[in-house]
Amino acid sequence: MATNEQVARVGAVVGELHRLLRRRTGARVGRDPLPEAQVELLLLVRETPGISGKEVARRLCTAPNTVSTLVRDLTDAGLLARDRDPGDRRVLRLRVTEAARARMADYETNRAALLDEALAELDPAAREAILAAAPHLDALLGALRGHARPEPPGRAPGNPVAVAPSRPA
Repeated sequence: MATNEQVARVGAVVGELHRLLRRRTGARVGRDPLPEAQVELLLLVRETPGISGKEVARRLCTAPNTVSTLVRDLTDAGLLARDRDPGDRRVLRLRVTEAARARMADYETNRAALLDEALAELDPAAREAILAAAPHLDALLGALRGHARPEPPGRAPGNPVAVAPSRPA
């Protein structure tokens, strides 16, 4: 059984690896990475073309007005397109643009090259152990996706930022 320290270390390493990869890949492609919320939205829309803003909000566990702002910013940047649903003109369907696809592909290519270079610096046993862990990390990701997203203590349900009002004693 894993100790609390081991579990905490995995979380810390994965988090720092993610942050460092974002920064270094952004520098490598010559532009600042998009804000994390925009990236999450683009990845979801790429995975689910035609998804509605309401469904994006539900899937990302965020407020609809936050999604509206993200969609507006990404549309203004030429990375997201909005189309009216032919069955219900009130509903907007989202899709990534070719510019977004190219940007995402360029980012992913450079991220893979950066990882490949870093892995080449490790001894063969460490490199193989890390690569062999990928399917297990995918399984961990699946397990985490399967859990309901609990609200942190003191947060209002459905709102990742607002603090729940205190109740009178």
